[in-house]
Amino acid sequence: MPRGGKSKYTSKQERKADHIAEGYEKMGISEKEAERRAWATVNKQDGGGKNPGGSGRKGA
Repeated sequence: MPRGGKSKYTSKQERKADHIAEGYEKMGISEKEAERRAWATVNKQDGGGKNPGGSGRKGA
């Protein structure tokens, strides 16, 4: 079940996810699963979205 959009990600992170997903698809994994795995990989490597947003205080 999706929890939200990809608006918090930088364009570099989106390009990285696209590239990773293409690799998974070449290995025979479905497009939907490839995209899920690609975003999971980007989150693990980069710690999630980088654009500011949401609630809370910064730096405290």
